[in-house]
Amino acid sequence: MTLAKWGTTRSIEKNLLEVYNLKVAYGGINAVKGVDLSIAEGELIALIGANGAGKSSTLKAISGLITPADGDINYLDRNINKVPAHELVSLGLSLVPEGRGVFKRMTILENLQMGAFLESDPITFNNNLEKVYSYFPRLQERSAQLAGTLSGGEQQMVAIGRAIMAQPRLLLLDEPSMGLSPMMVETIFTVIRNLASDGITILLVEQNARLALQLADRAYVMESGLISLSGSGNELLQDPRVKTAYLGE
Repeated sequence: MTLAKWGTTRSIEKNLLEVYNLKVAYGGINAVKGVDLSIAEGELIALIGANGAGKSSTLKAISGLITPADGDINYLDRNINKVPAHELVSLGLSLVPEGRGVFKRMTILENLQMGAFLESDPITFNNNLEKVYSYFPRLQERSAQLAGTLSGGEQQMVAIGRAIMAQPRLLLLDEPSMGLSPMMVETIFTVIRNLASDGITILLVEQNARLALQLADRAYVMESGLISLSGSGNELLQDPRVKTAYLGE
């Protein structure tokens, strides 16, 4: 599958997120060894690399699920190293985790309601719900169905929809295509493209390097806990090292 590249109408502004010398350790194992990256408001950034490179650990640190061993994470000109995840959601930073993490004994609608736990205005809630349904009409059709009975792709829709309900300014996506059929991958990536076109800044960790780079304004390649390459999505698609290691060329 090939997705069309962006047009020229998207506005990219000042940095929304800046990460300096980020280090993440689990016991005596250093998973992230000093990562620098930045995301301007309006960008779609891809972070690619092999399994175990430290990509998910980087997202977990940014989203407040783990505390960095060292370095600085600045979001909205504020250091968020020790800000817990639930507070970051209120600041517009949301994570769709690897493995989806849906509430399987709740309905689709109840899962989406959980994403809006900070929203007290019913009009805003309904507007956000309609927005989710516009991206994923299938969720509206099956809103009363238990999430645990859905396919993997449908659960991924729920997980992304739940994050959208929190009205994110920065959306972190961890391996959204993992385990999905080619048709469902195309659906999910089309929605990611539409979310970015609608102004949501996105940091995408993705095993399908080709699709990620086709979508990305810029991208980083991560190897063994460090950033080894960076550039525009097009530049990395043409880089011989990326072609050999990640594109099977």
